[in-house]
Amino acid sequence: MVDAIVDANRTRKDFIADSIVVRKPTIIGVYRLVMKSGSDNFRASSIQGIMERIKAKGIEVVVYEPVLQDSEFFKFCVINDLEEFKSISDVIVSNRMVEELADVGNKVYTRDFFDND
Repeated sequence: MVDAIVDANRTRKDFIADSIVVRKPTIIGVYRLVMKSGSDNFRASSIQGIMERIKAKGIEVVVYEPVLQDSEFFKFCVINDLEEFKSISDVIVSNRMVEELADVGNKVYTRDFFDND
């Protein structure tokens, strides 16, 4: 049972990473590392596995996470200025669609079909 869960998670992360890479971006921005709105737990978020897969394909990945004060998160550049983040990112990966990204909605990749957690 555990092996099936691990395999399903690996398959899901591979699918998401491949769906993003097919857009042929130069820089991929990850909007927030947290999994749920209002959370501050991002140390073990599943987006990290997707970030690693994308980086392994030679694509730069940057992170916008306002609660981080460091300039790097696990060797990924952290950008604290939202406007700069939006302008340099060719694709923005977000766990959910949020109002802050409405002006760059054409760049946003999300699996949030219903606009909620």
